[in-house]
Amino acid sequence: MKKNLILSVLILVSFSFCSPNKKDDRGYIVKIGDKAPNFTIKYIDGKTTQLNDLKGKTVMLQFTASWCGVCRKEMPFIESDIWQKHKDKEDFILIGIDLKEDIETIEAFTASTGISYPVALDEDGKIFELYAEKDAGVTRNVLIDREGKIVFLTRLYDEKEFENLKQHIEKLLE
Repeated sequence: MKKNLILSVLILVSFSFCSPNKKDDRGYIVKIGDKAPNFTIKYIDGKTTQLNDLKGKTVMLQFTASWCGVCRKEMPFIESDIWQKHKDKEDFILIGIDLKEDIETIEAFTASTGISYPVALDEDGKIFELYAEKDAGVTRNVLIDREGKIVFLTRLYDEKEFENLKQHIEKLLE
């Protein structure tokens, strides 16, 4: 009886670690290799497009918000090390996705951080919830290849991870 109980527990534990539905410990509900969920991109200038319309380009989504201190720390690096380096490449796009804020707040936020890359609205948080758990932290980047597949995910700002992100972008743009 005791052996059966131990065996059952071991099997249950091993299935929980191998399950394809296992949650990402960083709050993501997508994983590397997944097709990036499509959504309507509504830029602060009023223009719209679909993520799927950007196939053929390397796309970096940067989830952010004005109240997020880690976002404010990371954004100048995204601006200088990624956007300024690749903004003139036709096959690259970087989009900040601002979580649950109005246009006026976003405009003041982008001005205060000195970023010039495009920013889109996620007024109700539904775009964020396509990629991460509803109450997960906002500071995250999603890198999508030309075929629309997720190839790299970051969480918070970690210098090593950020360097790795930059290397992934370089490889995708070769």
